[in-house]
Amino acid sequence: MKRDIDGLMQERGIDVAVVTGAVKGNATMYYMVNGVGISHAIVIKKRREEPVLLCGTMEREEAAASGLKTIDTSKYNILEMIKEAGGDRLAASVKYYQTIFEEFGVKGRVAFYGQGDVGRNWEFLKALDEGLPDVTVTGEFIDDIFITARMTKGPEEIDRIREMGRKTCEVVGHIADFMKSHKVDGGKLTKDDGSTLTIGDCKAEIKMALARRKIIEEVDTIFAIGRDAGIPHSRGNDSDPIELGKTIVFDIFPQEAGGGYFFDMTRTFVLGEASQEILDSYKTLEECYDAKASVYQTRTCDFFEARGIETPRTDPHVRNGYVHSLGHGIGLDVHEKPTLSDFSGNTDTLVPGSVFTVEPGLYYPDRGYGMRIEDVYYVHEDGTVENLTNFPRGLVLEV
Repeated sequence: MKRDIDGLMQERGIDVAVVTGAVKGNATMYYMVNGVGISHAIVIKKRREEPVLLCGTMEREEAAASGLKTIDTSKYNILEMIKEAGGDRLAASVKYYQTIFEEFGVKGRVAFYGQGDVGRNWEFLKALDEGLPDVTVTGEFIDDIFITARMTKGPEEIDRIREMGRKTCEVVGHIADFMKSHKVDGGKLTKDDGSTLTIGDCKAEIKMALARRKIIEEVDTIFAIGRDAGIPHSRGNDSDPIELGKTIVFDIFPQEAGGGYFFDMTRTFVLGEASQEILDSYKTLEECYDAKASVYQTRTCDFFEARGIETPRTDPHVRNGYVHSLGHGIGLDVHEKPTLSDFSGNTDTLVPGSVFTVEPGLYYPDRGYGMRIEDVYYVHEDGTVENLTNFPRGLVLEV
């Protein structure tokens, strides 16, 4: 949580944290400015002091809504600095930050965060480090202070994620009803004009359902049938017909409009009747879920391997069976800490405030099917775990 940032800075020897770049698509900036509707900004966070937000004149009122102390960057006159530097934009940028840092007493180890072009940032940070004798420019390669702070959520964040879950479950239920409302002809669903209902038609309906609830699809939703359902991140082929008896993996991970919090859930559907092989595989998947083996990747591998199913532990290149990690944290990024993966150096733990997904799946593309179940969970202060995904896990949809 944000209250942890000062302690993390102390632990890691960071005197000042500077966040730069756009707000949208930049989770760290969004986090620090409390999601206000501005385009670009600079946030300066000195250890044991409140952060300061610097942005342009045109966005001063939106910036004020952040609740932070705001500074109008026009006072620094970057255009005059460029002129004085003879058009050298890099030298002017160093002067710009030098002026700001002197005003706010920024010294010592200064770590930079945010987003931007890799090469441009490298050139700028190198020049800044060389040009400011009282500043040592640094950064963090993985699990930086903001990613670590975001690993646990406060009550307001949980409320927003819970509301995203409610809306997402509504969309999934709507799409299930949408498919069931169509007639069957020759083992396929058909539209009123007699043409076949396709994956593309369902995806178009998903987009409409999301828009009606004012949530967005940042990345194309996974809606894949048959063999494609057996490839975990196949988005599905728009031209494929919706056929009876085939598994449909529906993995939806929408975001609040404006770049806010995500939700993430997966359901597997079969229209009409499922084969005995699919029913047996799905029963195994549900048994894994209900046995709470989902708490740890190693236990999940134990569960499946005991039933003769391949896992990433038996074969790192596995393509049939259980082929991926168990789950991940979720928040301002669809994938964030904690990570429910079994790899060297992973010390993530589930603690009060953790919000994470559990998503075991079984995949058999050569047999023409795949399946996955995914719910979002929240750990309360008393250690109890709440499932934020209020949607049934039934496999077969009657048509």
